[in-house]
Amino acid sequence: MATFVLVTGAWHGSWCWKRVRDALTAQGHAVFTPTLTGLCERRHLLSRDVGLHTHIDDVANLMRWEELTDVVLVGHSYGGCVISGVADRMSEKIAALVYLDAFVLENGQSLHDTLPAEHRQAQLEAAAALGDGWRVPPIPAAVFNVNAADRAWVDAQCTDQPLASFQQKLHLDHSAPTVGSIHYIYAAGWEGTPFSGFYESAKARGWSTREIACGHDIMLDRPEELTAALLQAAAR
Repeated sequence: MATFVLVTGAWHGSWCWKRVRDALTAQGHAVFTPTLTGLCERRHLLSRDVGLHTHIDDVANLMRWEELTDVVLVGHSYGGCVISGVADRMSEKIAALVYLDAFVLENGQSLHDTLPAEHRQAQLEAAAALGDGWRVPPIPAAVFNVNAADRAWVDAQCTDQPLASFQQKLHLDHSAPTVGSIHYIYAAGWEGTPFSGFYESAKARGWSTREIACGHDIMLDRPEELTAALLQAAAR
């Protein structure tokens, strides 16, 4: 049986993985879905000092103290920044990396360095207007083309993201993670996606790639298809 660590994107928490987590555990796999510091049920820890490296520590420490090995490490959206940092620190514990419609940063980059300028400016303006200059309020689920049945629920569940997590630059000690396999899953069913370039780069690097025709929150829109894709990644 495989061990999965599923890392959320911005504004989300463990709750968004329920369908995929239940499907994987029903087949006997071990599944961990950490909520990152300052988000959702951990929102009481939110501060302007919470950054990308705080969230890398969250996941690395989970793997360390749960004594996890041969991990299939999955990062959705902003979570791609997190898993890159974790893989740099502890690649020997990781069997596969899966970037799920996610950012893939190079050493010295921040998420905001790779985000289209209009998206970055919108986040900065929202933080200034509604987040005391350091909290980024959630983007409505409709923008990500989350399925209509889930939109109100997703909007109610999401919480502010610390701006520092988008602005802190990723520090990597190694040029590339030495893991068993690397995969990129692209959500092809929403307009304005900033992930097309990362998807094309993944193909150029020879990573295993796949498209799923749905909105950005693939774990909500296509949980069965995503579960199957993660099991395939675990088998390679």
